Order: sequence, then structure tokens, then C-alpha cells
Amino acid sequence: MNSPLKNVTIIGGHGQMGRLLTRKFRDVGVEVNSLDKPLSEDSLANCIPEADVVFLAVPITALDDVLQSLKRFLTPPTILADICSVKVIPMTKMEESYAGPVVGTHPLFGPEPAADDLLKVALCPSSRKDEEALKAVQELFSRGGMYTFITSAQEHDEAMAYIQGLNFITSLSYFACLPKDLDMDKFITPSFKRRMDAAKKMLTQDHALFAKLFEQNPFSGKSVRRFKSFLGLCAAGDVELLTQKALWWWRASSDKGGP
Repeated sequence: MNSPLKNVTIIGGHGQMGRLLTRKFRDVGVEVNSLDKPLSEDSLANCIPEADVVFLAVPITALDDVLQSLKRFLTPPTILADICSVKVIPMTKMEESYAGPVVGTHPLFGPEPAADDLLKVALCPSSRKDEEALKAVQELFSRGGMYTFITSAQEHDEAMAYIQGLNFITSLSYFACLPKDLDMDKFITPSFKRRMDAAKKMLTQDHALFAKLFEQNPFSGKSVRRFKSFLGLCAAGDVELLTQKALWWWRASSDKGGP
């Protein structure tokens, strides 16, 4: 596995992220087979045995069925990887289903990134320490113009419980708690409008996805309990204390030479 990965199969390749990764890899000369439901035995038999790496770009709810479909065709040294937004549960499922090399990945960007977005990808090694597979997948993403970093599945999920899960659940709670018996439209400010615009897609189009990811992240409960404790400080009138804690983000950026 010392040579670069040249043949990739993406299960769920017709989805938005599947199409994006297909383009990124093909643009640098990688052969990509894009499969989607229904997964026929013929397509799996033709693509999986020849693949250097098989990416699962499917919803976490479909993971069990897809892994069951792959069992007959997936053999070492093919690498099995996923792109789920949580890592502990998917990686456990992959390792239980497949004895070969496993790598967890999470592209930390959407299917339509802006031209100046840094396309970061978190990479998680399996409990079996498949170092060669990890390096090969890292090199593949780097070739595709993406920036990678290595983290554990646990560290990843704990961070995403705040960055992704708590962002979703607090936005949901905030807009749900706004009273309907007030004529609030005429009071809307530009900053409130920006908050509405930022939350709209997540709460109207992607609600089911974010709700499922929240449920599947083992650290979601911890993040909500922590947030609740900070709301308690606010209710007690400790706004200045909260302000100082919040400003840590901008001080950290300044200390690092950021804007």
C-alpha cells in the first residue's frame, strides 16, 4: 500500500458530498466508481474487489444495511472508510463488519464550499492502528486539494458535539421558544435577520440529518448539560462572567496572530 491510491469506489456517490468527492478525486487522475441505491450485486462485484479504498458516503441510518451488502465483496487490502459527521459509532460498526484496514474521515465542509474555504478533513485511525491505510487516505485527500489532520474518534465526536450538535439544538430551541403571540416581524434587526438566515437551512432542510447526528453522538448529552449550566449563570445575573468566558475565542485568535 506504499503506492498512491488509484482506484476509489464511493457508495452513495450520487449524493451531494459523494458527487463533490468524485469530482475532486477525478480531477487529479483517480479512477472513481460512483455507486448508489439500489446497490446491485453486479455493480458491487465489479467495483469493490478492484478498489483501493471504498468510501461510505451514506446516512448513518443506512450504514448497517450497506455494510451487510459489502461483506461478500470486500477483502483486504482494500481500505474501508466513511465520511460520517460522527465517528465513534460508524467506526465501531466498520471494524465489527470488516477485518481489513479501516479509516474514519469527516470532511468539515459542505457540498458547495466557497472558493476561499479551507477544505479540512478530519482523519481517525481505527483501533487496529492501520497506519499504512491512514497515510494512504491522507495522501489521497491531499492530492484532491484538501487539508487533513489526524484525531481520535472520541476527540472528534466530543468536539463536534459542541460545534455541530449544540449549534443545532440551541438554534432549534431558540427559535422554538420565540413567542407566537407577539408581532415580532416589525422589530426584526439586521443581526437577528442574519441569525435567521444562518439557521434556516439547518432547521428547515437538514433538520432530520442534524437530529440523527445529535442522537448518534455519544457526547451530545454532556454538551447540553454544560450549556444548561451556563444558562443558569445567566439566569443568576452573572453576565459579565459569561462575557469573559466567551471573549476567550477572540483573545485566542489574537494571540495566534489572527484577525
